[in-house]
Amino acid sequence: MPTDVIMPQMGESIFEGTITRWLKQPGESVEKDEPLFEISTDKVDAEIPSPIRGVLREIKFPEGSTVQVNTVVAVLDGGSAKSDRQKPSAPAPVQQPSRKSPPPEVPAQAAPRAAEAHGGVTEVVMPQMGESIFEGTITRWLKQVGDSVQIDEPLFEISTDKVDAEIPSHVNGTLTEIRAQEGETVQVNTVVAVIGGSASRSDEQKKVLPATQTRERREAQSAPPQVASQVTSQVVRSSPLVRRIAREHHIDLARVPGTGSFGRITKDDILQYINAPAPPQAAAQRQPPAPQLLKDELAPMTRMRAIIAERMAESKRTIPHAHTVYKVDMTRIARLRDRERAAFEQRHGFKLTYMPFIAAATIDALRRFPILNASLEESSIRYHGHIHLGIAVALEWGLIVPVVREAESRDFVALARAINDLAGRARAKKLMPDEVGGSTFTLTNPGVFGGEFGTPIINQPEAAILAIGGLRKEPVVLTDAEGNDTIAIRSVQYYCLGFDHRLIDGADSGKFMLELQRTLENWNRPIS
Repeated sequence: MPTDVIMPQMGESIFEGTITRWLKQPGESVEKDEPLFEISTDKVDAEIPSPIRGVLREIKFPEGSTVQVNTVVAVLDGGSAKSDRQKPSAPAPVQQPSRKSPPPEVPAQAAPRAAEAHGGVTEVVMPQMGESIFEGTITRWLKQVGDSVQIDEPLFEISTDKVDAEIPSHVNGTLTEIRAQEGETVQVNTVVAVIGGSASRSDEQKKVLPATQTRERREAQSAPPQVASQVTSQVVRSSPLVRRIAREHHIDLARVPGTGSFGRITKDDILQYINAPAPPQAAAQRQPPAPQLLKDELAPMTRMRAIIAERMAESKRTIPHAHTVYKVDMTRIARLRDRERAAFEQRHGFKLTYMPFIAAATIDALRRFPILNASLEESSIRYHGHIHLGIAVALEWGLIVPVVREAESRDFVALARAINDLAGRARAKKLMPDEVGGSTFTLTNPGVFGGEFGTPIINQPEAAILAIGGLRKEPVVLTDAEGNDTIAIRSVQYYCLGFDHRLIDGADSGKFMLELQRTLENWNRPIS
């Protein structure tokens, strides 16, 4: 019976690995737990053992390939090798999963499964984004018919009830057919596209293009020179996340030094390049393009926007919302952050923001007042045994709430790292399905856009949500121990708690907010 061998995840922040060496070849026997291949990631090099005893039937990625976690990299047959197993056999075609049987689970990070037919044609199928998800909506094709596509290069974007994701190509080749259009909802394992084995275009393929130029070339004509260079260059090794960051910042990846295996550009490489001081001319080149003109158009809701609309309307219909606003003096934390931010980033590899301070204070307050970490279940109240902290992340195409699981068990650095990691992967469409949903309390930060405060809608089935206002300096009246008043410039921030009045009384909301205020204004714990 065939057994898929997948690229393992070598840590919570590692989502791809480079195959540096195959220790077995097709046709050779392998024992269970015997080393099968070697991989290299940004964090570690490792030998990956075989999950079963059998024969290596097929190698899907050659040495040097960078592959996302949970992607099938080889196929094993159970049992013993044949007498001629020393002779490497040609790779056998992969069978397309039956549409009648329940589809296998494919995590969000996996590339789409592809069934290779005769003549080097590969069918791209809709992946399954979690065990309870059986369909997805294609929101955008990133390649058009006739375009070349590389392994791991983003091919299309999908949206499900749980998560949005970029789906990379499983093979090198040319996109010869698109079978499901943008906006179409497709069941998992349905063939949505076909990739030809050759990266060159035949005359017939050119005829099906809507214009004489590909989408990439059309974009290159109106984009800065460095973007055109990025489009035409095929020698730069990078992940889909790195390429997305490069597109967003209009950076030519050929200019970014790669420190990964085989010169691959890592996330840290491109972030370091972005944050490095740039000469005036280079800084000017990175400026975003001018905004487009307004146009009158009727556009259908994306699947994510439709889901958000439905849930927000349901929350307002079923929950009697109440709100309370408190002003918090954040001067102590602001000074601490200014003093420690450079050393913190050097020690831990990510920026120190205000969010982990707020999250830590929220966790403390939820410990003292667990009714705000509860849910209503019919006529009973469910007090949750853990604090699963949702962090709302604004995206260009909507809003998503990744969750820090068991947040109460994490120290400051672990909490900050989890928030930074989830927010980054949310914007890059790299969240796993089980990383969204299941929160017991949510933080949302409308103040990042400059607002004083917002009155948030509760994220069902939670009982409360905390909105964080903008941080700004204001004149404040301070009273000393003798009762003397002075005016000082302080860093202040408004916090608005939205709560379910069926479960939470005004007194409990006030006590919670006072505890939050006390912790933030008198911060006295280590941050490293």
